[in-house]
Amino acid sequence: MLQVMQRDHKLRSYTLNSVCAHFLGEQKEEVHHSIITDLQNGNDESRRRLAIYCLKDAILPQKLMDKLMCLINYLEMARVTGVPFNYLLARGQQIKVISQLYRKAFEQGLVIPALKSEGSDDQFEGATVIEPERGFYNVPIATLDFSSLYPSIMIAHNLCYTTLLDNKGIEKLGDIDYITTPYNNAKFVKVHHRKGLLPTILEDLLSARKKAKADLKKETDPFKKAVLDGRQLALKISANSVYGFTGATVGKLPCIEISASVTAYGRQMIEKTKQEVENHYTIANGYQHDAHVIYGDTDSVMVKFGVDNLVDTMALGREAADYVTKKFVKPIKLEFEKVYFPYLLINKKRYAGLYWTNPDKWDKLDTKGIETVRRDNCLLVQNVIETCLRKMLIDRDVSGAEEYAKKTISDLLQNKIDMSQLVITKALSKSDYSAKQPHHELAERMRKRDAGSAPTLGDRVAYVIVKSAKGAAAYEKSEDPIYVLENNIPIDTNYYLENQLSKPLLRIFEPILGDKAHSLLAGDHTRVVQIATPTIGGLMKFAVKTATCLGCKTPLSKNDTAVCRHCKPKLGELYQRQLDIVNKLEVHFARLWTQCQRCQGSLHQDILCSSRDCPIWYMRKKAQKDVQDATNLLERFNYAW
Repeated sequence: MLQVMQRDHKLRSYTLNSVCAHFLGEQKEEVHHSIITDLQNGNDESRRRLAIYCLKDAILPQKLMDKLMCLINYLEMARVTGVPFNYLLARGQQIKVISQLYRKAFEQGLVIPALKSEGSDDQFEGATVIEPERGFYNVPIATLDFSSLYPSIMIAHNLCYTTLLDNKGIEKLGDIDYITTPYNNAKFVKVHHRKGLLPTILEDLLSARKKAKADLKKETDPFKKAVLDGRQLALKISANSVYGFTGATVGKLPCIEISASVTAYGRQMIEKTKQEVENHYTIANGYQHDAHVIYGDTDSVMVKFGVDNLVDTMALGREAADYVTKKFVKPIKLEFEKVYFPYLLINKKRYAGLYWTNPDKWDKLDTKGIETVRRDNCLLVQNVIETCLRKMLIDRDVSGAEEYAKKTISDLLQNKIDMSQLVITKALSKSDYSAKQPHHELAERMRKRDAGSAPTLGDRVAYVIVKSAKGAAAYEKSEDPIYVLENNIPIDTNYYLENQLSKPLLRIFEPILGDKAHSLLAGDHTRVVQIATPTIGGLMKFAVKTATCLGCKTPLSKNDTAVCRHCKPKLGELYQRQLDIVNKLEVHFARLWTQCQRCQGSLHQDILCSSRDCPIWYMRKKAQKDVQDATNLLERFNYAW
């Protein structure tokens, strides 16, 4: 299951607890390896907790397998492609395609050459991206998508190893029909002379997928539905990987003429779709407005028809898809899929919008290329961007999103953001990097402190950026979050604003606010007095170190203990104020403690969990430290009393 998760899903952490919290909403009580022996040698209750920990190690992966249908999907993929099950986890896409090629070639009595893979520097132009017209669109934007674009192109134009012609072949065959592709005048025999091996494979895959999807709609049994869904997904992935197989210059059977011809046809089709839609849907042809394509990418175009309601936009989208489909060779098909309303177009491959497939209720908030899913940012970035997008697109409250962003920046600069939101994780993929990396340098430092608990190759390293000497590089300022908490090391809040938060915020606000978006990063909300240390304990240490009064912070005389003679009359008031602080911190810690107890399944036992992937764990550790430091300071007041 670990292999499946790392292969199929992009997550911040791949520990069992983190993955289960993400997909299942549950996790196990994390037991550190150092206390396992003590639990075993303890009493019946401690052994019960250890037993539950071990049981959940088996139960949670099983639940993940059931929820994500991993076994079903991989079995169906193995059946479709004809490769052993373990190849799907251990090898890439090429083995699946070559296996299908061998199967079909055997049926037709063909021999596949065993080429030595030497690689090539040949490059070819990829898909077209129509230049986006950046902005915030408060009208419905229809999205037209080509169904299985690259497989359809290969079938429509009979592109295959077995149909590719060179000049000698044309002379030898004499009077023969062939097509000339947009790439380098590559020539392929037409289908009535010989049907290609690759188009045959793709037709079988696509027709099988069509049948699986039709059966899926009729099926009522949940298990059979899961199998059919797994099958159609396997067929889709297999069909889409055939094009990539021909373009892999270090692969088993590269053919640049096929892959480059496919992308060349794709570019022509996107441009033709744009022209046909804009030329047909005009006021001159009886429509309310002139249609305009605001963006196009690989296999889809976004069209602004100019109407302001979802029903009319969806009707025009379906009509346009049918109209343009007639202009292409079968089985190429343009489909109307969804409407974005409202739609925030940031840049190429970066956009967000409210996704509608029916006019009554939106389906989801859809984002692409935005920091809500990137793993190399801290949680603060993800949460801020998600909240701002929800305010802008769902609540239609742009000013509310602005205020929220400003408030968050102000809290960040005042050290009011919890550390769990500032943790960054990166995979330790190499033992040595050409340039120094924060996570790698921290792993080396942690290894020197305690080799047993230090991250190893393949782990995701969690770190925060702390204050250091002016001009220090990020790799010098990375530190273990727990070490930071235990040693009261201040966070470099400016780093998080400048290097983590500023660019993502500007990206989503600039299309709406223009140059005014930069006001988010400057103004009264950024002019704050930074707290020198993250905890009350830090204030206590400062007072001890400089022998200053706990009340007014003036230097103490040698006859004074904790407060000066001017503050002694107010000692009771100061003591009560500190007692209130301690009580509030204890209540906060107790709530977090109870939350962790509920997670572990008992309100009557100590917490053993040490899961560093859990935000509550960081919050609880910090609250515990704050309570201890505040209590120590209270004792100094008590001594002065």
